[in-house]
Amino acid sequence: MRSRTARTTEPSRRRRLGGRRGEALAFYGFVSPWLLGTALLTVFPVGYAVYLSFTAWDGVAPFKPWVGLDNYREVLTSADTMSSLSKTLLLVAIVVPTTIVGSLVLAVLLNERVRGRTVFRTLIYIPAIVPPVAASLIWKVAFDQNSGAVNRFLRMLGGTAVSWLTGSHAFVVLVVVLLWGIGAGIIINLAALQTVPAEQLEAVKLDGGGAFTAFRHVTLPVISPVLLFQTVLVTITTLQTFVPVLLLSPMSDSGISNVYTNIPNANRVYMVDVYSQFFAYGRYGYGSAMLTVFFLVIVAMTVMIFKLAGRTVFYAVDPNAAAKEG
Repeated sequence: MRSRTARTTEPSRRRRLGGRRGEALAFYGFVSPWLLGTALLTVFPVGYAVYLSFTAWDGVAPFKPWVGLDNYREVLTSADTMSSLSKTLLLVAIVVPTTIVGSLVLAVLLNERVRGRTVFRTLIYIPAIVPPVAASLIWKVAFDQNSGAVNRFLRMLGGTAVSWLTGSHAFVVLVVVLLWGIGAGIIINLAALQTVPAEQLEAVKLDGGGAFTAFRHVTLPVISPVLLFQTVLVTITTLQTFVPVLLLSPMSDSGISNVYTNIPNANRVYMVDVYSQFFAYGRYGYGSAMLTVFFLVIVAMTVMIFKLAGRTVFYAVDPNAAAKEG
């Protein structure tokens, strides 16, 4: 009897093993394009950039002189680099809270049952689908000192024209351009507001609570994971600001190096400094070190956001418990 049972179970065991191997091969076959793309387009370039950060390569010579940690010492002690980093952090401190709070307030207003709210939703979301290059150029024309719509409006009110694209005013224009796409956050918050349980809101009303109490104790906890996601996303995007700065600055045909010199000092954020090190000064090793340090700054800020928000974000299902059950 034992030998017959062994003979019967052996083929079925082989079939199960063969099925598992087939599933594994199918899985790796489907994900292989992604793995290959990640290795060639992400892992290798990042690794090569880290290697360059330890050299004094100028981007032209075949020889890459090894300088060790000299580039990193210069990054951490350079007044220009620290100045560009401080301007970037200031930009984050202004844009991120304004974007998160502004998009949430507008989403709550647009979630009310009012006539024409579909039209309002569409109009507010339209700026979010405008390409960043087009949006930057549109605002550049609007803030032009001589023929811009903003200065024309100021003259109508009896004021004087302002040179918005130069000096300290350029930073204000940059903030306006970055806040222009707030409609994307509004749509995300609108979708999150639809998930708030109506019975919980009704329970707050039955207990005598007002709209603010319901928003604070029911709505806000439910949508808190979405707000955390937006905070991380907007923070990383704002830290990497570059294209709007370049497009808002006066351009010339004198070469790449002159493009950097035309950028107002108020808008010389970190990525602009990196750009200048690569293409204006030919310091590829130092620029790579700057990018490596900036990557660590972004990771540190992301971890800090998760740590600070960990006690305030409400999850319907505990992710740690779900991971243990899985």
